[in-house]
Amino acid sequence: MSSSPAAPGNRPIADAGATAAPLSLCTREPRVPPDRLVAELVPPPRFGSVRFDTYVPDPNQSSQAEAVTVLSAFAAGPDKGRTAGGSASGGGLRRWFGGKPAAPATGPRGIYLDGGYGVGKTHLLASLWHATPAPPELKGFGTFVELTNLVGALGFQQTVKALGGHRLLCIDEFELDDPGDTVLVSSLLRRLVEAGVALAATSNTLPGKLGEGRFASADFLREIQGLSAHFRTLRIDGEDYRHRGLPEAPPPFTDEQVTRAAYATEGASLDTFPDLLAHLAKIHPSRYGALTEDLGAACLTGVGPVPDQSTALRLVAFADRLYDREVPVLASGVAFDRLFSEEMLNGGYRKKYFRAISRLTALARDAKGLVAQ
Repeated sequence: MSSSPAAPGNRPIADAGATAAPLSLCTREPRVPPDRLVAELVPPPRFGSVRFDTYVPDPNQSSQAEAVTVLSAFAAGPDKGRTAGGSASGGGLRRWFGGKPAAPATGPRGIYLDGGYGVGKTHLLASLWHATPAPPELKGFGTFVELTNLVGALGFQQTVKALGGHRLLCIDEFELDDPGDTVLVSSLLRRLVEAGVALAATSNTLPGKLGEGRFASADFLREIQGLSAHFRTLRIDGEDYRHRGLPEAPPPFTDEQVTRAAYATEGASLDTFPDLLAHLAKIHPSRYGALTEDLGAACLTGVGPVPDQSTALRLVAFADRLYDREVPVLASGVAFDRLFSEEMLNGGYRKKYFRAISRLTALARDAKGLVAQ
């Protein structure tokens, strides 16, 4: 049974001017109907207002400015700019938006963004979604995990039916670490391409591989097998913008500081880290977004290294939902860069773990102001 939020010793610590007692995420058991999963395939709140003109390219990385140009043209039509002698004439997405899907043309019909952590791939992918001239119900945006969750909730054929009428599907964080899920989504995307759906996807290049060419893109194109001919790879270089020119994330606070901040922050939650990890195991990852609804801040005491890989992967999915919804994370215990063991960081899921560290560090920085100085 999960414990109620309380200060160390089970004695709540309130503050002058404190709000109502914080809620506990461990008491939430959201239910999400399948039709809501489809309706929520839109850019999350963090990227709800981004556009190509709000993306700030690093002046030292020409590939970032080039990405804006290429994706802007792709939103207008993936064939735009190609010569008549080389392939089909312009029109691409615009032909699809005219009413019914066009027959597949030769050459790439999708875009794959390949780059390191925090170079703005999700910003650019969401900007593409916003710039594409179609009503929201005819274009989708979701992570690879959300797509696999959708198939799990609806079934394969029903998912094809639900998305087959879309004009564009954007897939953030295409994961290559689970062969079963990769083949499942590859099969789904193949069916959607046959239905005339335009595709755009992102994936991370590992930090140690950035100088070694198209490591992630080669893996991606191999894993999606027959779909590879439909994608043009667009490499985006640069350092993690979440930490570019910013101070280091604050060190963990004390249990008392976190508890006081939770009581003083409207809409905050307060849980022990072990309790939260145990609760996440009882909830399907497709409901983690609903778990964080209307959350002002996530306050956690007793943060420590995660005990096993299954727990770590659930935490990664939860961290993604917190980041998407811009929920500050205030914590006591160990720093977020010590959540995952060296074995995990060197294993097959390392890209997920590096992403989670980057995102949780950014959210910890956002939460620093919640603690009274």
